[in-house]
Formats: sequence, structure tokens, C-alpha cells
Amino acid sequence: MSEKTFRLYDTMTRQVKPLETIEPGHLRFYSCGPTVYSYAHIGNFRTFLTADLVIRTAKAIGMNVTYVSNITDVGHLTQDDVADAGGEDKMARALSSKEGEQFNNVWELAEYYEDAFLDDWARLNLLAPQVRPRATQHMREQIVAAEQLIEQGNAYETPSGVYFNVESFPTYGKLSGNTQENLKKGVREVVLDENKREQADFALWKKDDKHLMQWYSPFGWGFPGWHLECSVMARKYLGDTLDLHAGGEDLIFPHHECEIAQSEALTGKPFSNHWIHTRFLQVNGEKMSKSLGNFYTVRFLLEKGADPLAIRYALISGVYTKPLNFTDQSLSDAMGNLERFKRSDAAVAAGIEAGRPGDDLIGANLEELYDQALDSMLNDLNTSVALAKALEGTRVILRDAESMSAASADSGKRYLDRINDLLGIVRPEHDLDAHQSHAPVVKVDEARIEQLIADRNNAKKAKDYALADQIRKDLDAEGIELRDTPEGTVWVVKSAL
Repeated sequence: MSEKTFRLYDTMTRQVKPLETIEPGHLRFYSCGPTVYSYAHIGNFRTFLTADLVIRTAKAIGMNVTYVSNITDVGHLTQDDVADAGGEDKMARALSSKEGEQFNNVWELAEYYEDAFLDDWARLNLLAPQVRPRATQHMREQIVAAEQLIEQGNAYETPSGVYFNVESFPTYGKLSGNTQENLKKGVREVVLDENKREQADFALWKKDDKHLMQWYSPFGWGFPGWHLECSVMARKYLGDTLDLHAGGEDLIFPHHECEIAQSEALTGKPFSNHWIHTRFLQVNGEKMSKSLGNFYTVRFLLEKGADPLAIRYALISGVYTKPLNFTDQSLSDAMGNLERFKRSDAAVAAGIEAGRPGDDLIGANLEELYDQALDSMLNDLNTSVALAKALEGTRVILRDAESMSAASADSGKRYLDRINDLLGIVRPEHDLDAHQSHAPVVKVDEARIEQLIADRNNAKKAKDYALADQIRKDLDAEGIELRDTPEGTVWVVKSAL
């Protein structure tokens, strides 16, 4: 598949361009991970899913991928959207909250929320990175980097910390447009600190001998700045220049802008040759907010009865370069579409077991649909088209389900396997027994539901539409949604949002 070209929007050049790797056929990819002070919400996971789809698409065309995604467990401050973050450390603040009372110390808190994050990650079928480094495990590298930047004249020490000298890096702002000139004009807010030479300068090290998480350095007791951790961990595991760096659009400034400045000042080389950013997620047309009651975590949706793969499906249903509105209806639709993949998977398994003789009547069609889905993903991760093509494949399979030959069943299985490898929506890929389940066991009488569907079909044939509607309503009240498809009526357990 070497002739295939993977094209992605590049935030730096503001255009869609081919993803070119330094080493042919080997993608070295860094994607910013979570700060483990609380449960990750579905907006976070939309960003992580973009990275996951990049990996799956690259592998589909035969590329090797080295994927690194970090865990931030210190240094991420509450005022993180300004040039130099201020406020409290998010880890320390979480420990002092009502939820934090269950933990003896901040280390327990970090471990708990990291485990919860990895549980959610597995349930949503995300591929594991080759390396998942933690900021607290790479303190030496961060201290050495700060020392080197001081020696080079790119940073300086003050009574409150070590700051990167933005004026020493003339191209600061090239990713976000927040140049030194714009920052001085007040285009973006900065944290005011009388110790800094320029208010746009950002912290590499915060001196604080009272901080809950602190290390000794040549600058005294304290902790590193949030931006520095990603620079040193990306460099350690992927080299001086990355092929691709990803994150949410909120990270463009200041986090990624600052990563570029300190990394390129350290090495004299480009930090990353390609940048992608996922747009924000809304819930039911509004920004996620606890006060609005629409702040959804993965485990909240699981507790309400959502299938984790349906959550994944809904979160990838829109292209990453545009905002996505996650609604109760979009989740319900995703659950219905997921059911088609489950039925198709069961149909091809039954066909293989039956071993009927006959020609392969669906293989060529499925091959074409897969190629169209892959081409859509290679075109800047166009998930909307790819999912549509994937669903077309289920229609091809289900039309032939009752009389499927073994040859057709083999083609159907190959198609579903490849779609699952590409999009991760057909079946779970992780051993979930190793993870704590947060979803209730939904007990349904399948035989009774199938009998009611048969009764409803008979009522419709007899033109007793009142009875047919009543059966639908009764099942709906029980949390069972009926869906009429070209292949017949199917049912799904509704999400109780």
C-alpha cells in the first residue's frame, strides 16, 4: 500500500498536506495526554480518539508507528490558557476538594485517576501507546533542560523561578499567531510577575518549598512548568524532531507554542514537522459545564447504559477539524448503528460455522467499500464518509445473512476485521476483565422482546396499527428502542440520559 498518501491538516501551515516522515514508513507521533486530577470527560476523549484514528489509518497503509502519549501528574496550573500559567497546581487543588478527601496524599490521587483514565481508554477501544511517560518520572531531564536553556541565554533565574526568555526566540508565535508583539499589545492575557523580564516569558521551573509535589534542583525546591515536561519526554522517546504532534485546539496556545520555543531553542532543529488539533466538543448544543448538568464523563455514560463502542462511534462521527455537538440523539443513533455491526459479526460467524457451499457473492463489493472507507480516512480523517461506507458494508452482509455461503462469510469476516482495525467500532479489542466495570448489568428478556416484535409485525400486516404502536410504546417505556431497517426490525437498549 505504499502508493497511498495520508493527508492531514497542518495547524502550522494552515493547509491540508501529506504526512511526510523523516524515516520512510515510520511515523514518530506524540499526542498530549491527560492531567490526572479528575475523570477525563468526553471532550478529552474526542481528542485522544483523533490520535487513535491517525495510528489506525497509518497502520492500514503499512506504516510503522511509534506513539507516545504522556500523563501529566504535576505542574499543570489552573490558569493554563495564558502565556505563563498561574494559579494553583491542578493536582494540589484536587486533593483539597471534596472528592480529594478520600485520598491520603496527592500521589494516591494521581494513581487513582490515572487508573480510571486507562480503564476508560480501554473501554473506548483506543490503542495503547508504546510509551506512556509520566511527568514525575522525568524530573532529571526537565531540570537539565532548564539548566541548558539558562546556559544558552534562552532562560534566566529569578527569586520565584526559571523563565524562558521569549525575546531570545524570534519566531515565537508562529503556530498560534500570538507573537511577542501581539502579547505586548495585550492581545492575549499573561500572568503578571514583577520578577520576569517580559510578561510574555513563561516558567520552566517554579520555586516553591511548600508545594505538595516538589523536587530539589540547582534553583532550589520546586516543580517544573507544564510545558517543559512534553518537550523533554517527546525528545527522549522520539528524537529531536517529531513527524507529528497532536492535541486539542485549546493546547495550540500557550502549551504547544511554548513547547516549540523551548524545544527548538534546545536543539536548533524543528520540533515537529506536522501539527494537528481537534476542535472543541459541545453537549446538546452548549459548552460542557457542571452547572448546566451536561459535563459527561465516559463512566457517567456507561452508568446510564451506553455501550462504550457507541460512545466511541458518536465521538468520531464528525470530522476532527470541525466542532462536534454530542447529543442524546447522536448517542442513540450510534447505539443503533453499532447494533448493525454486531448483527453482521454474528451473521458471518454463523455463515462460517454453517459452511454452505457456493460462490463469494459479496467479497468484491465489500473490498470496494473498505477501500472507499480507507481513502476517506487518508483524506484528513474524514470519519463521516468512512463510517457511512462501513455501514454500507453491513447492509451488504445482512442482505445475504440467511443464505450466506462459507466463501461470502469469510469475505464478510475479513471486511469487519479490517473495518475494526481502521475505525475500532465492530468489537472490543482489550481484555476488559482487567478493568473495573462502571456500567450496570442491563437485564433484558430477549425472547420476550423478539416475540413482541413478531406480534407487532403481525399487527401491522393485519393493519392493526394501534396495537403495533402500543407495542412500540410499551417497549420504549421499558428502555427498549425498536428500529425498522431494510433487513427487519431490530432493538437496542436506550441510553438513559
